[in-house]
Amino acid sequence: MDMQGAAERADKILDDTFSAIKPPVHWTHGESTKGSCDVSRRRAVMTVVSKERRGSFLGVVERYWKSQGHKQIGVNRNASSPAIYFQTSDKFNMRVLIGGNGQAFFEVATPCVEKSSVSPPTSKTVGPNYAGKQIPDPNVHSDFWSSSDPVPSASPSGT
Repeated sequence: MDMQGAAERADKILDDTFSAIKPPVHWTHGESTKGSCDVSRRRAVMTVVSKERRGSFLGVVERYWKSQGHKQIGVNRNASSPAIYFQTSDKFNMRVLIGGNGQAFFEVATPCVEKSSVSPPTSKTVGPNYAGKQIPDPNVHSDFWSSSDPVPSASPSGT
């Protein structure tokens, strides 16, 4: 695999992850970086994720990544910037971190692969594309993700 192929795989991991987030969120491309033999792809969520819903958001991503057979390699339980870290079987490292103002940041870093040129990501953003610009704080309200109400727990069904 060369760097372009690895970047496309990273983009697919991100595309599939965002498809698994329900209700869907708005997002934009973050900075893509290219090392001597690796690539990192980043996305920022533009939907506000309230303090009350951050654990649920991370849980959705964690359950999806586990369902894909990815291995959890770390957790940051810091209340102000919680994060989870996973790795695919082919050594792609994935991270989602909740930053200031409830903005979630995703990154997929590729393993070292054959050197090649790398094109920018082609996935269409949900909302404005801030690629190459300063990404603003999250500014999209979601009745679910932005709510200050705790996520209701599923109650046992009575028979």
